[in-house]
Amino acid sequence: MTKAAPLAGIRVLELGSFIAAPFAARLFGDFGADVIKVERPEGGDELRDWRKTRGSTSMMFRTVARNKRSVTLDLRTPEGQEAVRRIAANCDVVIENFRPGTLERWGIGPEVLKAANPDLIVVRISGYGQTGPYRDRAGFGSSAEAFAGLRYLTGEPDRPAGRAAASMGDTVAGLYGAIGALMLLFERASGRDIAQRSVVDVGLYEGVFSLLESLVPDYDAYGMVRTRTGGKLPGVVPTGSYECGDGLEVVIGGNSASVFARLMEAVGRTDLAEDESLRRTEARSAREEELNGIISAWTGSRTLEQALDALEDAGVPAAPVYDAPSIADDRHYLARGMVQTHDVVIDGDPEPVRFPGVVPIIEGSEGSVRWLGPELGEHTHEVLTEVAGYDAADVARISGVAAEQEPHQPAGARAGLGA
Repeated sequence: MTKAAPLAGIRVLELGSFIAAPFAARLFGDFGADVIKVERPEGGDELRDWRKTRGSTSMMFRTVARNKRSVTLDLRTPEGQEAVRRIAANCDVVIENFRPGTLERWGIGPEVLKAANPDLIVVRISGYGQTGPYRDRAGFGSSAEAFAGLRYLTGEPDRPAGRAAASMGDTVAGLYGAIGALMLLFERASGRDIAQRSVVDVGLYEGVFSLLESLVPDYDAYGMVRTRTGGKLPGVVPTGSYECGDGLEVVIGGNSASVFARLMEAVGRTDLAEDESLRRTEARSAREEELNGIISAWTGSRTLEQALDALEDAGVPAAPVYDAPSIADDRHYLARGMVQTHDVVIDGDPEPVRFPGVVPIIEGSEGSVRWLGPELGEHTHEVLTEVAGYDAADVARISGVAAEQEPHQPAGARAGLGA
């Protein structure tokens, strides 16, 4: 980690599981913050078991929990609750994604935590937010995407609602949670008193809804109720995925007046490139089927590589439809550090595994993957002694971690957790 890590010196306590709060906390960890993840003693975060076919810990957990320290505590017990209060007293940010009221029932709600640490910032991510008639409903990213309107728009018009094959609702909420915390950290660093306004409240559905552009305004202004349109966007023509002669697909965005003209030149239709009427969005939309047919015929007569070369020469935005192997070997991903190889112990021996890099890239203040998602409870002893102030006997009593457990070693010193 470079000495210029932007968030070095910030400490974050993560009281979350699955994706939303852990994703928000990962953003802090990527840029140098000390992130302490609390997990239940039996099994830890359920994300450890997601989407794996070998080993005991999933690559999804290794990705989302990177750069974090794992502490095992039972938050349903007085001992676990007291430990959280003591850790939070020495933190800058707490991030949680329990159902509203859960932390309060456990005696570790924002008011209690802030009584000992008035400058503490608390990020609360839940299905429907901390207020409103639906606040007590359980919420996952899937229900949030449906409630926000995204699922209604996703998929083919003659089929049930579809979804993106990733947890978009959770990660977007995590982004908003991290942004809210960073805004308050900036305000605090500016010398302003944030004690009375330091809780960030994010509903999973709200993050998704905020991405749907003019969905509701279009309804009010034009009576337009958007529906599922497959890979097309209403009024955005031409754009979409087109099959090439070798069976591979290319996504082309030719939906601005100048780009449309260049696209038509590239596909050999100078007449359409020079047609002034087609500079208007509405006119292109009215001829969507015709235009897509022309483009499809052109891509179908070329390989993907040939189509991409021609579109690049013409200055038309286009990209191949990549799968995981394509991404893992792409030279641009590699050049920008967006695919990084780390050794991971899966079935007893370290194996090289490629993981996503750090976003954003900040020259001179780069983030880094210092270690992958930790083993369950790996840092319990060091955190409870160094941060919470317990002695070794207390640690053994609270968590069941042996007093003689070795402290955390620097990244790279532990087999299978760094490269």
